[in-house]
Amino acid sequence: MAYNLALADRVRKFLEAIPKIKIEEKKMFSGLTFMVNGKMCVSISDDNLMCRFEAEIQDEVGERNGFQTMIMKGREYKGYCYVNKDGYESKKEFEYWLNLCLDFNEKAKSSKK
Repeated sequence: MAYNLALADRVRKFLEAIPKIKIEEKKMFSGLTFMVNGKMCVSISDDNLMCRFEAEIQDEVGERNGFQTMIMKGREYKGYCYVNKDGYESKKEFEYWLNLCLDFNEKAKSSKK
């Protein structure tokens, strides 16, 4: 499972600074996934962020720098994307993507166990 350790540390530090959330790290999706309050929030895959957000804003989010459509097995996944280094390099852009994921996380349903 290859993923950017520095990026994972950056995400970890950002999330740990937020009070009253439970963070769990899981190795999945060929990388590292950060679960927030029992729900998948954001992942690191290679040098990319994999973000989860409201599917309704896909077009708006798709115009952002670094956005890459998430396609698995030939199917586009709305509400998910990859963000390459160009899209998260600055502090402002990094915080945008993480806050986008956290906003959705509050509304997302937990997966069945």
